Order: sequence, then C-alpha cells, then structure tokens
Amino acid sequence: METTQIKSKSFVKRILTPALPVMMGYIPVGFAYGVLGVNGGLSTLNTILMSLIVFAGSAQLMATGFFAQGLNPFSIIITTFIVNLRHMLMSASLSTHMKNWRKIEVAGFCYELTDETFAVHSLRFNDGHTAALPSMTINIICQLSWVIGSILGALAGNLISDVRPFALDYALPAMFIALLLLQVHNRKHVIVAITGALISILLWKFGITQWNVILATVIGASLGAILETSNKKTKSMESTPMEVTHE
Repeated sequence: METTQIKSKSFVKRILTPALPVMMGYIPVGFAYGVLGVNGGLSTLNTILMSLIVFAGSAQLMATGFFAQGLNPFSIIITTFIVNLRHMLMSASLSTHMKNWRKIEVAGFCYELTDETFAVHSLRFNDGHTAALPSMTINIICQLSWVIGSILGALAGNLISDVRPFALDYALPAMFIALLLLQVHNRKHVIVAITGALISILLWKFGITQWNVILATVIGASLGAILETSNKKTKSMESTPMEVTHE
C-alpha cells in the first residue's frame, strides 16, 4: 500500500506537476482551434486528425485561416513549414541531454515537442531529470489535452461562430507567461527575455511576420551566451589569486 502511494506521489511530482500548466492552456486553446477548424471548412474528422498528426498550435490555427480563405494546399504546407522552423532550434537546444536515449525515443520526443513543452523540459533537463520515459509521458499527456480540447471544439463548432467573446485566445499568452516566470532565476534571464520579446515585436512591426520569432530567439540566445561567458570570465579572474613577485 505504501509503495503504491509513493509511486503515485512520484508520478504526480515528476509528470503531472510540470505538465499541468500546459494542459490548462491547451484545453481552451485546443477548443478554440476546433471551433475555428470546423467553421473554416474542415470536417470534424480532419480537424481532430490535424491535432493528432500535425500537433502544432500556431500552425494549426494559421492553417485553418488559410483553409477558410481557400488557399491552395502547397501554399499552406510551405507557410506552416516556415513557421515551424523554430522547432529545429528547440530540438537542437535539448539534444545535448538526450545522448543516452535510443533513436526511436528521440524521434518520439521531438515529434511531440512544442513551444510550451520545450519550456517545461528546459527546466527539467537543467535540473537533471533527463530520463526518456517521464519526458515522453509529459509530452503525451500534453498532446492528449490538446486533442481533447480540439474534439470538444470541433463538436461544438456548429454552435459557436466566434470564440472571441469567450476570451479563449488569452489562454495561450497566459500560459507562456507562467512558463517564462518559472525559468527566470537571475537578472540575465530577465534581460534576455525582454530583449527577445522587444526584437520579436519590432520585427513584426517591420513586416517580418514569419521569421520574427526565429530571429528574436537566435539574437536573444546569443545575448544570453555572451552574458554567461562574460560572467564566467569575471568570476574566474576574481577567483584566480594574484601572483606576488619578490625582487
């Protein structure tokens, strides 16, 4: 009995606790996607299948708008591909923690990796929680919450013509803010976060709407690396004892 309780507490602490903020955001946003997908001309089945196969929140929402406009499939595929290029950066960032994983585990993990789960795993991996099974389980739970929201939204799609009165679009930014706050531990993190956000907004204002996130991420990460390197050099110089010469 005690062993079961210990395992249950461990499951909650290691998997459900880090997945919970993402789940709370995915269900309402997935619901909004489901409504928009059905109202945009997709069938209920295709709307749900996109959440199972594609599983890319911003790309799915954008694709539904393109379907509603009647754009050709090739344009939709190319545009969503460009938007999702940021996943290459996220996967590369986490790859150093997956050296001991099997290839099939890496492939499964990266398939379900999103902006939100990347933030969660960045914290977990830096704390040493790099086991494959718990990490993949977190991703599966998060995707299931997105799929559940999509199913509910698709089924209610014909009854709701506009999701804006429900303020469901606020759930995703709120979730990102919560995940960001969990990663801020010192002044350098604040500087990098604000710099990245400002650069992304400026690029968007200048019409760079497809590359703004990727470019802002690269610049922000580069700034963080420079600050971290500078800080390490400063600490190294301070800790190095000065040589005393005797004439």
